[in-house]
Amino acid sequence: MSFHLPAIRRTSYSAGHAASKCVLVPKGYLAVYVGEKQKRFVIPISYLNQPSFQDLLSQAEEEFGYDHPMGGLTIPCSEDVFQNITSRLNGQ
Repeated sequence: MSFHLPAIRRTSYSAGHAASKCVLVPKGYLAVYVGEKQKRFVIPISYLNQPSFQDLLSQAEEEFGYDHPMGGLTIPCSEDVFQNITSRLNGQ
């Protein structure tokens, strides 16, 4: 199973300029959007290899295909479910 992730734009901020909606994502991480309010989470890319996270990616593919409205990966589950899964991945 392979997934094509959209490019994540990196933005630098300088004093006196309004912040853009794009924010820096550290190397080795990716931004995902979760839940009805599309809350943004930055997660390690190592999660992509985990079976429980791959289930979420399959759901995202079924619902959105490769067209993610937020410009980043959108995960179609509640924030609670997402946080439960990622907290278990953090404990491994």
